[in-house]
Amino acid sequence: MKTLRFTTFFALVATTMLAQTQQQDSTAVENLEEVLVKSIRVEADSPITHSNLSKEEIEKRNLGQDIPVLLNYLPSVVTTSDAGAGVGYTYIRVRGSDASRINVTLNGIPFNDAESQGTFFVNLPDFASSVQSLQLQRGVGTSTNGSGAFGASLNLLTDAVSKEAYGEIANSFGSFNTRKHNVKFSTGLLMDHLELSGRLSTIQSDGYIDRASSDLKSYFLQAAYKDANTLVKAITFGGREETYQAYYGIDAATLATDRTFNTVGQQFDANGNFQGYYDNEVDNYAQDHYQLLWNQRFNNNWSTNVSLNYTYGRGYFEQYVDDFYYTNVLFSGDSQFDFLGAEPIELNGETISSTDYIRRRWLDNDFYAVNANANYKDASWDISGGVFFSMYDGDHFGEILWSEFPIGYDYKERYYAGTGDKDEFTVFGKATYRINTQWSVFGDLQGRFVTHKTSGIESDGQPLNVDVTYDFFNPKAGASFQLNEKNQFYASYGRANREPRRSDFEEDLFTAETLDDFELGWRFGSDKVQVNSNLFYMDYKNQLVLSGALNDVGAPIRTTSGNSYRLGIEIDAQISVLDNLSVLPNIALSTNKNKDFFFSRDGQLVNLGNTNISYSPEIVAGNAILYRPATNLEIGFLSKFVGEQFMGNIDSEVSKLESYFINDLNINYTLKKVPFVREVVLQGLVNNLFNVEYVSNGYFFTFDDDFSNPPAVTTVEGAGFFPQATINFLVGATVKF
Repeated sequence: MKTLRFTTFFALVATTMLAQTQQQDSTAVENLEEVLVKSIRVEADSPITHSNLSKEEIEKRNLGQDIPVLLNYLPSVVTTSDAGAGVGYTYIRVRGSDASRINVTLNGIPFNDAESQGTFFVNLPDFASSVQSLQLQRGVGTSTNGSGAFGASLNLLTDAVSKEAYGEIANSFGSFNTRKHNVKFSTGLLMDHLELSGRLSTIQSDGYIDRASSDLKSYFLQAAYKDANTLVKAITFGGREETYQAYYGIDAATLATDRTFNTVGQQFDANGNFQGYYDNEVDNYAQDHYQLLWNQRFNNNWSTNVSLNYTYGRGYFEQYVDDFYYTNVLFSGDSQFDFLGAEPIELNGETISSTDYIRRRWLDNDFYAVNANANYKDASWDISGGVFFSMYDGDHFGEILWSEFPIGYDYKERYYAGTGDKDEFTVFGKATYRINTQWSVFGDLQGRFVTHKTSGIESDGQPLNVDVTYDFFNPKAGASFQLNEKNQFYASYGRANREPRRSDFEEDLFTAETLDDFELGWRFGSDKVQVNSNLFYMDYKNQLVLSGALNDVGAPIRTTSGNSYRLGIEIDAQISVLDNLSVLPNIALSTNKNKDFFFSRDGQLVNLGNTNISYSPEIVAGNAILYRPATNLEIGFLSKFVGEQFMGNIDSEVSKLESYFINDLNINYTLKKVPFVREVVLQGLVNNLFNVEYVSNGYFFTFDDDFSNPPAVTTVEGAGFFPQATINFLVGATVKF
C-alpha cells in the first residue's frame, strides 16, 4: 500500500514539474522569496485580519523558548507550556481556539499532524532561528493548505537566500538550567547564483515543573539557486526531542502547597508505599522534513511556484504502568492482564491478574505533499490559483519492554497495532480586483476533499475501523475602501469546514464542523500612529469544543457543542511617542457562547442555556513599551493580561481559571566595533518580572457517582492545573562574523 501511494505521489510531482517552462525577464520586480507563500498570505491592505512578524522582531526574544511563546504578545493570543517555562511542549490559542484548530504551514506546506491536527513545535526546536518572517491571520483568513483554520492560520517562511557570506554563534543560559547553543552560516551567493546555508542547535532545560526536563536538537540546511527569474531551494530541517512528561497537572490543594509537583512516573509498592519515580517516563520523537521549492517568474505579470515535501516522523512515549497507582489513583484498568489480552496466572497459590510493566506507545508516519500555484498580477488584478495534494501513512503500535509478572510478551513485542491513512486534495482560486484608487474587492473559492481511513487496535485495546470521506466548499469574499491616505475600511466573509480528527473517531464523533466568519475592520496610519481594529462574529455549527478532560496521554478530549459563536473586537496599535520611544498596545474583548448546551447532571439531562465556550477568556490584552536610548540599545517592557476562563462548557466554578497579569523585561544591546567580528548582540530577558504565581492552562472533568448513595446519582466535578514559572531569566550573546 505504501509503495502504491509513494508511486502515485511522485507521478503527480513529475506531471506538475513538466508543466513549467523557464523564461527570463530582467525587468521583473516581484520578490521571488515572497512567491513561496504568496498563495496563502495577504497584503497589508487586504480585507483579512492579520499580524506580521519579521526576522528582526523574532530575534529580539529568541533565547530558547518555543515559537508559541514568541507569539504571546500578538492580539488574541494565549500561550502555555507543560514544563512551565516555554521550553519543551508549548501551546498556543487564538480567539480561544487551540493549536489543533490553527492551520500552520511551513513554506506553504502543512505542519499540522494529519491525524491529530496538532502542531508540535517541540519537534522543531529553535526553528525560530531559521524563520525569515511569519504571518498570523485571525479567523478563517484566506485559503490555505491542510486542515481548515477555525481560529487562525499561521504561515512561516524560512530563511531567505543571503547575498553575503556570514557566520553566527549564539549561546544563551538561564533559569532552570536552561541553555541554548546554535551555529549558523551562509556561503553567500557563489558565482552570483548559488548559496548553501545551515544551522545546528541544541536546547536543554530542567523545566520549572519537577523533572519536566527537555533535551532538544535540531538542524536546518538549505541549498539554493537564484537568478533574476528563478529561485530553486532544496531544504531539509528537523529535530529530535526527549522530554520528561508533565501532562497530568496538579489539583487545587497541591497547587497551593507545592506548585512544581509532577505526578508523572510515580512508583509504589503493592501496599501503596511510595518508592520513587521512573526515570525514563519520556516522550522521544524525531521528525525530518525535506522540501524542494521552485519559484519561476515569467514576466512582470506571471509567476508560479511548485513545492514538494516529504516528512518522516517516528518516536514513542515510554510509561511505567504502576499497578497500585493506575488502579487506586487513576482508576484505570491498564495494569490488568485482560487489558493486555493476557490470562491470569497462578503464582505460589495466588491468582495474579494485574502487574507493573513498562510500555512504549509508538507513532511512525510518512507525509507526502505537492503544492502548485500560479499568480497573475497587473495594475488592477491580483489572481492566484492552485492545487494541493497530500498523502499520510501512520502506524500506531505499542511494545512491552518489561513486566513484573510474566504476561506472555517477549521484549518489544507489540500488544496493539493500528494504522491511519489520510489523503487530501485541494483546489483554489482567489482574486483581488482594484476597482479604483479607493475600492478593491476580494474573492476566494476553495474545494477540499479528504479521505481518512483507520484500521486495527487502539492503545485502549478497542478496534478502530473508519473509512470516511469529506467534501468541503469554502467560499470567501471581502472589500476594502481607502477613504483617504490615513483611513482604510474593510469587510470580509469566510467559510471554513473541518473534518474530525482521529481521537474524535474514538469518541464516536464523525460530523464535520462549519464556521461562518464575518469581519469588519478599520485601519489608520499616520507618521506617529498606526491602528488596526476589527469586529468579528464567528458562527459555528457542530463545533468540536474542548470538554476540559484529558485522555491517558494528556491530549484534550473534545465534544460537539451544537451551535455556538464568538463575538468580539480586537484593537492593536503602534504609537511613536518620541523618536526613540514606542508603545504597542493591543486588546481583544469577546463573548464566546455555546447555545442551548445540554449536560447530564445528577443523572438528568438538563439544558443549561447559553454557556461559555471552554478556554475562551473574554479579555486578552498585551502591550510593549520599546525604548531606544541609543542606536545600539533597545529596552522592551512587555505586559500580558488574560481574563478568567472556564476549562469546561458548563460554567462550573470548579473549572474556572483565574485571570493573570504578567510582565517581561527584554534588553538588546549591539556591539559594532569589535575586532575580528562583524558585531556582537547581547540579550537579556526576564520573564514574569513581578514573580506572579499564575496558571494558564488546566483540565476539568466530571463523573457520575452511583455507588455512594444508591440509587441516587451524583455528578462529581474535578480539575487539574498547569502552573507557570515565577520570575525567571535568560541571557544570551550572538557573535556575527
